[in-house]
Amino acid sequence: MEQDYLRNCIQQMEYYKSLGEKTFDQMEEKDFFWQYNEESNSIAIIVNHLWGNMKSRWTDFLTSDGEKEWRKRDMEFEDVIRTKEELLIKWNEGWQCVFQALKSIDKDNFKTIIYIRNQAHTVTEAINRQLAHYAYHVGQLVYIGRMIRGNEWKSLSIPKGNSLDFNNKKFSKGRHGGHFTDDLKQ
Repeated sequence: MEQDYLRNCIQQMEYYKSLGEKTFDQMEEKDFFWQYNEESNSIAIIVNHLWGNMKSRWTDFLTSDGEKEWRKRDMEFEDVIRTKEELLIKWNEGWQCVFQALKSIDKDNFKTIIYIRNQAHTVTEAINRQLAHYAYHVGQLVYIGRMIRGNEWKSLSIPKGNSLDFNNKKFSKGRHGGHFTDDLKQ
């Protein structure tokens, strides 16, 4: 069950990473820095926060507190990313750290207690915490992208009005395995 859980978590993380990247693909350079108002975050700010969180939480995941002393969380919400290239570098660095840590977990270390700000978490709790956090922020990225692109937005899942066709295709296969995103990949 532990290996099934880990495999599924990796698939879920890959799914959220792909949603962010499909959003980025639809953006122009200036769109990464658009903010609804002074109090809202741009795509670039959200990516910077994700990067900081990912690097802190997943570096030495099994052996050190997930809130690293070197993390400067408040700076993650400043306009520090200046280009799409810089944004993509941080995006990929963060996710690489996540996947490297997830792939280091095995039956021998699955019972390790993980600390985040000195609070104990099981490996499952720590992964679930981060999975929910990343889904929350990737949802924000997608929402901002959709606001910016308006009627030019290309759906990242089942396009509006196509649910019946999608369901008919799924049910025509009969009962089957796989990940729920397998039929959404483009």
